[in-house]
Amino acid sequence: MGEFELIRRFFASAACAAGGEGIALGIGDDCALLHLPAGEQLAVSTDTLVSGVHFPQDADPYRLGQRALAVSASDLAAMGATPLAFTLALTLPDARVDWLEEFALGLSSMARDCHLSLVGGDTTRGPLSLTLTVFGRVPAGRALTRAGARPGDLLCVGGSLGDGAGALPLVLGEREDSSPEAHYLLQRYWAPQPQLALGQALRGRATAALDISDGLLADCGHIAAASSVALWVEAARLPLSPALQQLFPRDFALNCALAGGDDYRLAFTLPANELPAVQAAWPDVRVVGRVEAGQGVHLLDAAGNESRPPALGYQHFGSQGD
Repeated sequence: MGEFELIRRFFASAACAAGGEGIALGIGDDCALLHLPAGEQLAVSTDTLVSGVHFPQDADPYRLGQRALAVSASDLAAMGATPLAFTLALTLPDARVDWLEEFALGLSSMARDCHLSLVGGDTTRGPLSLTLTVFGRVPAGRALTRAGARPGDLLCVGGSLGDGAGALPLVLGEREDSSPEAHYLLQRYWAPQPQLALGQALRGRATAALDISDGLLADCGHIAAASSVALWVEAARLPLSPALQQLFPRDFALNCALAGGDDYRLAFTLPANELPAVQAAWPDVRVVGRVEAGQGVHLLDAAGNESRPPALGYQHFGSQGD
């Protein structure tokens, strides 16, 4: 099967390539054309997922299609952007029809959930990897960024933490478990739901925001650096799902929440007077700390004492915790 036949059969005709609002021209030409309403800016983010690094080499293709788009769309949520479109650059060791069919179905499923349309990309032969670029729109000057947190703000997260990291022993085959709790964690890993609506609702309310991909402590470090403030995280206030707590000891669950990554929840700073309205609309939002003058990220243990975590989060280049 040639490259163009592969694109036509599995992607140009996929449900996610049907176009939608803001898509002037999709797959089939040298470039896609996107339409932006007056007074809006284009938000763009690119993620690469590599076999053996970001997912197991024998990963289920349907689940992989879901996850690949979800982790990219989460960046749009972090900026408060409304989703528009995405492109896919797919490198394949071979063109297996059964694999491509399942991957395209999983991709289309997540695209539907995220209201994203596939508008182009590329295919080539080589070790399995996926590069996705997502596009969104946001009113000019109102995008959420990592800069802007102020002393006195609350540090909040969009829901339970640690589920993605808790799923890793199951994903890697290190633990066998068919319980409903294990199924829940696997679903959180393979099909995380980007908090797009929450991100849009935080425009004009949150002072800084990002999505949690490398672990709460590591990612909060980006807010602290960009905003020139100190973030204090309270371990006793971290929201843990019942599934995570039932399958693992509390110390392991807490470490997953603090440094495990793969949550794709939003972490954001919020003036205290904004909290009641946000929690009324989004009951899963939890306060996990505060912003103070200073620098860096600080962890308070259950007793309220400052504690040094065993690791800050995942880094591709360098040892954990550096």
